[in-house]
Amino acid sequence: MLLSTSALLYAIHYLIFSDAHHIFIYLLGDVAFIPIEILIVAVIVERIISRHDKRKLLGKLNMVIGTFFSELGTRLMGSLTKCIENKAELTPHISIDKNWTPAKYRQALEFVRACELRVNMQKLNLEELRDMLAERRDMLVSLLANQNLLEHDRFTNMLWALFHLMEELGARETLTDLPETDLEHLAGDIHRVYTQLTQEWLMYCKHLQKSYPYIFSIIVRMHPLQERPSAIVR
Repeated sequence: MLLSTSALLYAIHYLIFSDAHHIFIYLLGDVAFIPIEILIVAVIVERIISRHDKRKLLGKLNMVIGTFFSELGTRLMGSLTKCIENKAELTPHISIDKNWTPAKYRQALEFVRACELRVNMQKLNLEELRDMLAERRDMLVSLLANQNLLEHDRFTNMLWALFHLMEELGARETLTDLPETDLEHLAGDIHRVYTQLTQEWLMYCKHLQKSYPYIFSIIVRMHPLQERPSAIVR
């Protein structure tokens, strides 16, 4: 229909002006512009729109991620930090404060990825950890059911690692007097969860510092990676 309409209009133009030369000059010019038009509309404009939509989606996802850290994530990170044998080496690099810059967050993330964490299972109460995760099982299931989280691969992978740890702890009849081989296996699961959890926490704090400084303020005062967390403003 569109091609027929175009042909009809060109025919009317020829009947009125009888100038085929003029028609073909502008027709060739219009055809020559089509690749440029595709580049502008289909590539550049579409990317701009896609980037804008992605930012809006990430804003909504950060609200969901904030719920996770408020309900479980921050407390879990504090509990697991106690069993990290070399935490004195780790915490100075990830203990955020109000003066952190984007470069500082990048350095912290790189350090967490590269750091060889050592998990001391003797410093961890596995029954308390199992109960903590079981209390928030419904919340974790609802997070995995959130279709928008499929756009956030890192957070989804962290949830799967957390679910795996929860299943491992729940599958054992007892969590006392476990053999060393089993404790080693659980230590690997905890290492995976802690590494991914701290990375997500750092990215979440970076978002809050930029977009919601009043929420970031209390996180700086209360996060469990410092020696004496306190809500009191000093």
